[in-house]
Amino acid sequence: MESVQVQKRLADFSLEAHDLYLNKSVPHLDGPPKPLQFYRDWIAPNKPCIIHNAYSHWPALSRWTPKYLREKIGSKVISVAVTPNGYADAVVGDRFVMPEERQMSFSAVLDIIEGMVQKNGVFYVQKQCSNLLQELPELVDDLEPHVPWMSTALVHKDPYENLYCVISGEKHFILLPPTDRPFIPYGLYQSAVYQEQDSGEFNVIDNTDSQKVPWIPLDPLNPDLERFPQYRLAQPLCCTVKAGEMLYLPSLWFHHVQQSHGCIAVNFWYDMEYDIKYNYFQLLEALSEVSAGPPDMAAA
Repeated sequence: MESVQVQKRLADFSLEAHDLYLNKSVPHLDGPPKPLQFYRDWIAPNKPCIIHNAYSHWPALSRWTPKYLREKIGSKVISVAVTPNGYADAVVGDRFVMPEERQMSFSAVLDIIEGMVQKNGVFYVQKQCSNLLQELPELVDDLEPHVPWMSTALVHKDPYENLYCVISGEKHFILLPPTDRPFIPYGLYQSAVYQEQDSGEFNVIDNTDSQKVPWIPLDPLNPDLERFPQYRLAQPLCCTVKAGEMLYLPSLWFHHVQQSHGCIAVNFWYDMEYDIKYNYFQLLEALSEVSAGPPDMAAA
């Protein structure tokens, strides 16, 4: 009975958040805000927004064409993520599967993206830990090293608050606020990686020396509501970020991302503040786990 009462209170907690302060859609700002205003209106209340004209002066917006990139960094060997279907870091069956990582020249990647060379799988350049600075420093002068008004609002530098800047193409986001955590399922999964075989098929190879990974098994594009009925109570926000637009993705928000073909984007990460907001989320996380019972051990 106590668990049922906790579940009901958590559901009410989420509904109150949506009623009191969360937007029904992701708002658009016409230009970059003043630092204090941005902190008060968006960072402190932990709400996302899309900002127009925030980096229209960056040379990257006009320069980063396939021709320019071939001339500038075409021979550079970089790390490339490869999956059979474009899903990276995702639950597949009873495994948490990461991409196969290959070393390729940038021109070879462009050949595949532009359809000049046919390969099995989906190829994309992505890394969480500053691959632009580490692998492609030749491109750094085409944009700013930081976002001045955000750096003033938040003087920390570790990756939690995210400014997502789309240079070309589009990014499609599904966003869920931290207050929807009670409706989002977690499981514990064996870690694994994709590996292409000589036949062209991709096998899933276990990382036998790694610990199990807590991850979300639900696909927000096609949620299995019979298996995860609580997700019916979630209220996701969907938005598209186009070239020249910047998404402020607040700390602690859950997100799912798709992109158009040939999309290029740059992230700027800033440390979140470990204040009472973080403290409340830790409590919400613990209560959600208690009310949901043990992790999905079928995925263990």
